[in-house]
Amino acid sequence: MKKEDKSLVIDKIANTIRAYSGFYLVETAGLNAEKTSELRRKCFEADVKLMVVKNKLLHKALESLDGDYAELYPALKGSTSLMFTNVGNAPAKLLKDFVKKGDTLPALKAAYVEETIYVGADQLDALASIKSKNELIADVVALLQSPAKNVISALTSGGSKLHGILETLSKKED
Repeated sequence: MKKEDKSLVIDKIANTIRAYSGFYLVETAGLNAEKTSELRRKCFEADVKLMVVKNKLLHKALESLDGDYAELYPALKGSTSLMFTNVGNAPAKLLKDFVKKGDTLPALKAAYVEETIYVGADQLDALASIKSKNELIADVVALLQSPAKNVISALTSGGSKLHGILETLSKKED
């Protein structure tokens, strides 16, 4: 590959990393054609971009970016595929589905999610449990609505109790 071509690929990788909030480094070398097609299909359905890259070019792309990605460099061995996402836990859930089926590949090497670096396949459960931005917003809204619902419920039930007491007292006087 010519030096100009390499610099174009490095720029493309760097621009793709900038375009997404997180990425996963995944080992996919041992997948057969059927499993590779299944992985690509599931990535498309989950809005995850899958890209196979050369480790040296990825290393240079990471060096060209702002931020410290040094913890990811030891994971750049063997064949590496990148999974780009804007929902931090989507690739982890996808990889977990493959693991549930008994597949050893694709295997997580490392991930950069929510400005945190995760290294090793043992981090898959932690990554899968990360809540997305929309899930966190929904949790906050539910927490904010809870006290208001409790007050309305108390007022409503108190009103019916008071009505019942007044009705009983009015019948008692007759």
